[in-house]
Amino acid sequence: MKILVVFLLSFLGTPQKSVHDFKFTSIDGKEISLKKFQGKKILIVNTASKCGFTPQYADLEELSKQYKSKLVVIGFPANNFGDQEPEGNSSIREFCQENYGVTFLMAEKVSVKGADQDPLFKYLTAAENPDFKGDIIWNFEKFLVDENGKLVRRFRSNVNPMSQEIIKAIAE
Repeated sequence: MKILVVFLLSFLGTPQKSVHDFKFTSIDGKEISLKKFQGKKILIVNTASKCGFTPQYADLEELSKQYKSKLVVIGFPANNFGDQEPEGNSSIREFCQENYGVTFLMAEKVSVKGADQDPLFKYLTAAENPDFKGDIIWNFEKFLVDENGKLVRRFRSNVNPMSQEIIKAIAE
């Protein structure tokens, strides 16, 4: 029995208990471990370049600059909603820099919903938090992770990154 348990754990893997257990690939092709950001809060946002919420890139950039000592902002481009992120990584990076001056960290394009959902977003959408669980319903949903890698708040698309609600959550 003990051998079976060990085998199953090694075969299935250990479930992630923290955002810090995940890695992602940056829009520039570099593998980054979220453990690197231990000790800072992380705001994870699924983004898109052709969405009504796309101007939030400017506010995400402002938030990133204003709270850089305690917050890391990471954008994850996704084409899951209305074909609003059809381009490839280099075009997305260029669009964000030219139109919104984005300097915060951007991941390569991922899927945030469905059968091919990125494992990080599978974890985030199921993680306990005081707001809500379940599928992302549109672009620019936000996940605030604390310094220990625990999801502490979740915000829908219409909550502006510079809103008092998000700023207060960062300060807590």
